[in-house]
Amino acid sequence: MADSEERGGGLTYRDAGVDIDAGETLVERIRADVASTARPEVLGGLGGFGGLFALDTTRWRSPVLVAGTDGVGTKLKLAGELDRHDVIGIDLVAMCVNDVLVTGAEPLFFLDYFATGQLDVDHAATVIRGITAGCREAGCALIGGETAEMPGMYARGDYDLAGFCVGCVERDELLIPERVRPGDAVIGIGSSGPHANGFSLIRKVLADSGADPAIPCGERTLGDALMAPTRIYVEAVRALRAQATVHALAHITGGGLLENLPRALPPGTRACLDAARWSRSPAFDWLAATGGISEGEMLRTFNCGIGMAAIVPLHEAEAAVTALAAHGEAASLIGRIKQGEPGADPDVIIESEP
Repeated sequence: MADSEERGGGLTYRDAGVDIDAGETLVERIRADVASTARPEVLGGLGGFGGLFALDTTRWRSPVLVAGTDGVGTKLKLAGELDRHDVIGIDLVAMCVNDVLVTGAEPLFFLDYFATGQLDVDHAATVIRGITAGCREAGCALIGGETAEMPGMYARGDYDLAGFCVGCVERDELLIPERVRPGDAVIGIGSSGPHANGFSLIRKVLADSGADPAIPCGERTLGDALMAPTRIYVEAVRALRAQATVHALAHITGGGLLENLPRALPPGTRACLDAARWSRSPAFDWLAATGGISEGEMLRTFNCGIGMAAIVPLHEAEAAVTALAAHGEAASLIGRIKQGEPGADPDVIIESEP
């Protein structure tokens, strides 16, 4: 019997393309995964109108809440083309928590937004399972979210994601550009690949070249190299701060080192980097060669091998690199902070080719 007949002969939401039952099935499918991200401060579970988080006021002297929101961009299109929905959720969490992390904050909780034309419970559950994996790695709780089924807005099989993260830091421990001084060292922490930036250009190179994502790229396939999930740097930064004084952090996202590192610098300074001091994923070399992309365009589009940069006193640079290496991170001293023109906007100088 048709759904409209079951409901008395009139039109139903399902007739319009929205399946409420599928949404309820998804909630039940993900309930255990969401519960696995819980922190002691979380009150209640799924199903409320808002997620509840009781900030521990005995722990924080002068707490500052830090909020960040982001998406995954057109990496979602490549994920759909390759039928790889397992890592996209990790990307979403990483893009948000890494932004919150650079202020010195500890990520506390996360919310997600999943929008699609027609809900595929299996795909959605796989994506959200990635989100919960990312939350566990970052130590933050997934306390809520929204699944929006919007027929007519998205083509069949397409979906979009957004995330929202809140963290907390002591006011006197905020990492701000004013802490940075000429003479400080810049420590680069390796990326896993393009992370979740530059995929409109990546997809154009793939389309124009007709390259098969299954071709080798280093020790992986090209598809695997491009789809590698964004690294979550929460534990790495915690290990770093336990061994060295961190003056500032920069999450290297869209705009690369050239546009993101200056956001961590005070006016009148510049970061002078030696690109020979770090390595980058073979995927970047493939993109540059296959797409005929100049080095300048590579550096202003992609992270080019550095996913996070830390600025520390020069005499602590060795301890910083050692602490990160002990934590399993590819890290190196990649440059110095130097005096620029007084009052001028901070900038980045790349002193050699990779």
